This record gives sequence, C-alpha cells and structure tokens, in this order.
Amino acid sequence: MSGTVPPYAAARADYGGSHTTGNPGGAVVTSVRVDSPAWDAGIEAGMVVTSVDGVALTDMIEWLWHADGDSVALEVFDPADATTSACELERFPGEDWGLEFAGAVFDGMRTCVNACSFCFMAMLPPHMRGTLYIRDDDYRLSFLQGNFVTLTNMSEADVANVIEKQLSPMNVSVHAVSPEVRRRLMGKNAQRGMDVLEQLLAAGIEVHAQIVLCPGINDGEELTRTLRYFEEHPLITSVGIVPLGYTRFQKRFSSSYSDDPAAARRVIDQVAPFQMRARTRTGRSIFQLSDEFYLDAQLTVPPAGEYDGYPQFYDGIGMIRSFLDETDALLATDAARLRCIRDELAERGRHLLVVSGCAARETVARLVAHPALGGEVIAIENRYFGGNVDVTGLICGCDLLEQLPAALDDVMLFLPDIIFNADACTLDGYHRDDIERELGARGAHVVVCPTTPYSLVERIEDGLHAFDLPHESL
Repeated sequence: MSGTVPPYAAARADYGGSHTTGNPGGAVVTSVRVDSPAWDAGIEAGMVVTSVDGVALTDMIEWLWHADGDSVALEVFDPADATTSACELERFPGEDWGLEFAGAVFDGMRTCVNACSFCFMAMLPPHMRGTLYIRDDDYRLSFLQGNFVTLTNMSEADVANVIEKQLSPMNVSVHAVSPEVRRRLMGKNAQRGMDVLEQLLAAGIEVHAQIVLCPGINDGEELTRTLRYFEEHPLITSVGIVPLGYTRFQKRFSSSYSDDPAAARRVIDQVAPFQMRARTRTGRSIFQLSDEFYLDAQLTVPPAGEYDGYPQFYDGIGMIRSFLDETDALLATDAARLRCIRDELAERGRHLLVVSGCAARETVARLVAHPALGGEVIAIENRYFGGNVDVTGLICGCDLLEQLPAALDDVMLFLPDIIFNADACTLDGYHRDDIERELGARGAHVVVCPTTPYSLVERIEDGLHAFDLPHESL
C-alpha cells in the first residue's frame, strides 16, 4: 500500500449487517484522515474496529494482512451507543484507508514465561511505574517493532501464523544452545524456544539473533557452540552479542565485562574468527559485539563497514561508530560552522554543557569538547540503578538533578531526549517539565534534543537564536 494519494481520490462505503451491543474488543481508532475511505464511511476516533474480513482484529499484522486489497469488510463498534455495525470500504490504487490505531497489538501483550537469571526487569527497584515491570515477549512485536523475543511462549497456532504470513525477519533472544545451559539461564521453558526457532528457520524465516553474555554461564565453550550453531544456519543473518547488565537491586551478580577489560578482550578475540569466516563467505560480518565490549576492553570500535548496515543498531551495536563517523564528517566539512557557534556562545557569555551517560562521555566529547566547538560534557553516574548501569538512555531524573551544578547561570544545557518516554517522564518518574523548571531556576537554558551530532549542532543554533528570552526552556 504505497504511493501518493491522488487529490481526486474518494471512497465508497456501504453499511449493512447486524447490530450488537456491548464492547467486543478490537482496535481503538485514534485518528481518521479527512476525506479518506474511513472518513467517508463515518468512522470516527474512539470507535473500535472489531473485525476485518470476518477475522477478529487482534493486532496490526491481521490488519495489514487482510486490508491489503482494494476493498475491506469491517465491523465497527461505536461506544457512543454501544452498537456494532458492518461496513465495507473501497479505495483507489495507492490510497490508504485513513485509519490509525492505538498500539500495535489489540488483544493484550504476550508476556514472558521465563525465569531468566539476567532479566533486567527482575533487577528493577521497587515502587516504579507499574508498566516498567511488564515483561513483554510477544512475537508480533518482534516482527512489527523489532523487539527481541525468546519464542518460549508460542503455541503451534502462533508458529503456523508466522509461517503462513512469512513474518520475517524475527528478532530472537537465543543466549545459548546447550539444553542445560539454556535451562540454567532461562528456566524450564527454555527448550520450547529452540524447538520453535528450528521450525521457523526450516520454513524460511530470517532471524536476527541476540546473546546476552553472562560470565561463567554462557561464555567460553558454550559461546563457541552457540556461534557455530548460528554459523550453520544461513537464515540467521545477524548476531548481536551484548554483555550482562545488572543493578544493585539483585544478589546474583556483582561483576561483568565492565569490571574486567581482559575478559572483554577475550570475547572480542573469540568472536573474531567467526566474523572473518562470515565476511569471506557472505561479505558481511554477521557476528557483532555491542559497543560496551569495546569500551570495556579499552579498544577502538570497528569501522562502519563491519556493521553490515547496522541491523542491530538499537541493541547498542554500532551507535558509537555512527556517532564518531558523523562527528568526523562534521569536523571535516563544517568546522567553520562550529567555530561560528563557539564564537557566538562566547559573545553572549554562554557556556555549552551536554549531558551523557558515563559510557558515552568520551564519544560525545569528541564533538562537544573539540576546540572548534569548545563545550563540555558532563557524565551522569547512575546511582539510582547502581550496578554497572552507565548508558545514557537509563539516566534518571534524581541523578540528573543531584549531579548537575547548583549554579547554572549562563549555561546552555542539552539533555538527551532518550531519557524521556512518550509521556515525557524519566524512568524514576520525573516529568520533563519539572526537570526543565528546576534547571531553569538554577539559571540554565535547557534544550532537549536527539543525541546525534548533526541534531545537536542544529539545536544549538536554534537555541542561540532564542536567547533573548532569558531562563526559558527552548
């Protein structure tokens, strides 16, 4: 369903069928595009599409599968009068239906049935927002949003659905292949995940795999066995290896690769032969270590060409290389632009201060503290979670407010947007508005922005143009 909607496009809808009372569940409509087929049919925000072509609408996969033609039969529940009506929509080629729904799954998220020893959700402090404790393990979100799932809670009907609709690629947390190691890592349901993985691979489903590497459990010989398994299955097209992360709210772990540079280097050396063979065989590295391993080992991250186009970027694999390369490009082509920003900051008596996590401080400083820009990076230690948590995305409001200086007069302060969720809250429940208000009271001009170099520079320039409004958030 691609292409531009023609200006003359119109749709026809015919109502008919039976009416029932009560809310039967389905996809809640959040918006309807004006003059779309859904608009012409009289569908409004707040109504619920309960079925598509006679099939209960449980998720976006069913919607995309059944609503791919030029016409579609819907049942729509109207909460205003608690009735359900049948309607048929028609559209011109290239036209969309004009509907947006709340979320990607409509019948409830599938949750995890495992007891993973390394589960970060099980290491959270008490009394956080309830939603943070939900351990999703929904294969539909793996396909739709790239979530990693273990496959252990999938029924045969679920497997058949993936195969029938060729939901590919899937993102699968494998961790280990030996039954006894998987059981130790994941609990009694571990074998189900391997059985489903075998079925999906046999049916031609592409897989992006993940290993959370736990020292003394699935490293060493077990890691080699797992990597060999992946090597023998060409439909596993990328493998992300990430180190154990732990908080202070648990008693199982007290160290990881962040505490042992030599162990991190051994893992890098162990994976290297698999990467070399993969590049010889396929032209791609396939086996990729997360950025933390290189930071922990005090080694330079690989060049961009070894990341295969960053298939697991949001698993923390390649983010540093991407930032460094973008920084180098900025310095090579826009150094004069950066010097202009630096000079204008100086003329206005402003100081540039950028917040990051401890892990990323040196990376961010390569741009911010470069003489061409002349700013400063302040790394926020994660005391809220403790353990070895040091990434930017997990910075909490309490640590931010505690560790930033009490006096921020004449400071242009940049906060990474990834510390806030869709409701503008940090993990520990501080709202963005409250943080900006508090830091503004200390004298700072606060800017929340993406953490990429070009975005940062653009937002600095925007902020400079607004400095005639003192002590207001930009």
